[in-house]
Amino acid sequence: MADAVVIPGGRFGPGAPLLMYAGDVAEQRGATVHRYSWSQALPKLDQPEIEGWVSGEIAPLIDTVGGHPLLIAKSLGTNAAAIAADRCLPAVWLTPLLTLPWVADALDRATAPFLLVGGTADKLWDGDIARRLSPHVLEVDGADHGMYVPGPLTESIAVLSRVVVAVDEFLDAIGWPSWTPCGSASGSGMVMEELPSAGCLPAAPSPSTSQPPGWPSPATTAP
Repeated sequence: MADAVVIPGGRFGPGAPLLMYAGDVAEQRGATVHRYSWSQALPKLDQPEIEGWVSGEIAPLIDTVGGHPLLIAKSLGTNAAAIAADRCLPAVWLTPLLTLPWVADALDRATAPFLLVGGTADKLWDGDIARRLSPHVLEVDGADHGMYVPGPLTESIAVLSRVVVAVDEFLDAIGWPSWTPCGSASGSGMVMEELPSAGCLPAAPSPSTSQPPGWPSPATTAP
């Protein structure tokens, strides 16, 4: 049986709407969904040490689950991109912290496919970086870090619906939960931007500097 691990952001737990419904998509495909809550007070969120802190929180659960679970994370939880890269785990990254160089670097090292979801009004999102990192991208015009858009609340609820559809289409594209991990043949689906999805291939060499020219400056806070 397939497994999915839901990793929260900094302000709300794994039952927040974006995470709840994304996990439900996996559950409807027969997965056992493991929803994690932080066990300690959060450290400073805009420093590189947060990556190791998140890994230390999440790794024991992933070890217990075993295999190659799907990771579903929001905001702070997207620091788990390092684990996904190291262990070749497919992932859904909701409002990823793309302006934090260590998060983007981990995503750049990833060899398993992943979906990136963000909005143009989110200061921690960069659409150009997202599209460079993955062919699987949902960018919502005007959406902020909570994926809220201006106007009636029903407009933001409609965004939530779009995210659910994007997660479902991404999992279809990679053939999850039958997706094959590192060392096995990969699927060949396509999604959103009509580009082939990647299985686990040898990771490209990391650049010699952690912050290439033109890279956005790290944000001072990360919800």
